[in-house]
Amino acid sequence: MRKIYLLLALVGLFTAVAAGPLAAQGAVPKQKAAPRAAAGAAPAAGAAAGATSTAAAETPAAAATVDEKAIKAIDGFRSAKFGMNETDVRAAMTKDFSPKADAIKLQDNASELTRSLLVSVPELLPNGGTAELSYVFGYKSKSLIQVGAVWSKATDTAMTAEKLFSNANILRAHFMGEGFKPDSVAVNMPVAGGIVMFRGSDAKDRSVILLLQGTFENKENNQRVLTPTSLLLFYVADAKSPDIFKLPPGQF
Repeated sequence: MRKIYLLLALVGLFTAVAAGPLAAQGAVPKQKAAPRAAAGAAPAAGAAAGATSTAAAETPAAAATVDEKAIKAIDGFRSAKFGMNETDVRAAMTKDFSPKADAIKLQDNASELTRSLLVSVPELLPNGGTAELSYVFGYKSKSLIQVGAVWSKATDTAMTAEKLFSNANILRAHFMGEGFKPDSVAVNMPVAGGIVMFRGSDAKDRSVILLLQGTFENKENNQRVLTPTSLLLFYVADAKSPDIFKLPPGQF
């Protein structure tokens, strides 16, 4: 069973990406397969060092003036909605994917004091291979605060770097047309250990983050090329201040 990616890491990732420009910043996914790197590491915060602007810039498909009512609303994933309790989320998972009775696994996070439901879903993305979905419940609220999907060798032994790259491009193109807040949208942002292919938020600051992880190689003209090893997709109710355990001030 895979460990759930730390919400604290997502907070750092969100902050790092929010500080950057909207266009690509010089990290290029490599489409040919390379020797395997470890998949499934938690996304690290901070921009990748030494990147130069070599990739083609992409412009968010949103105008400067946008009707608030037209902004995409992020309320969860499919039938599972933020704020649902565990019983309701289990029912939503059954409705969406019809898993076998023993296919849904429960996992606790000892450091954040959250708990998650995990399930493997073949072809979550058409022709994209098997992904693992995680539904995370908050420390205090005990309700759904995050849904994540992961594609990697750990979720599908037939997964390839080319397939991860294809999945990432398909999802990025989809999200680019969804109508998120223009000032929240970022694409092709290099971070430590990967590239944020897309990040966008709705009017309530609920977010979608698409992260392509892998290993970087330095090529000609200081171009940094990423060989993908995993693709992570997160739907987050509150990326800036998630409902996880934190030590009260003054205890240590």
